[in-house]
Amino acid sequence: MINESLRLLRVFHDLKAIDLAKKLSISQSYLSEIENGKKKPSLELIEKYSEVFRIKPSTILFFSEEIDQNSLKGNMKELMIRFMKIIERFGGLEDE
Repeated sequence: MINESLRLLRVFHDLKAIDLAKKLSISQSYLSEIENGKKKPSLELIEKYSEVFRIKPSTILFFSEEIDQNSLKGNMKELMIRFMKIIERFGGLEDE
């Protein structure tokens, strides 16, 4: 559920969709389609997310797999805590 992991990233960082769309250089309607699962994000877009949120693309993909394995119908707070632990474990972006 890559769409849900991308939406949760935005929500966790308290960004409005319009603000994130501007940072990603995409339209708000396209962002909405991505977050609602109507369209799949390209690898290029996932890389833009990683730059905006300063995490590795692999961390975003790993988080997406975790969401797939665990139902989101549970506690959102618990899910976000787990996500932050994953980020801490894998670290942010490395200097290139």
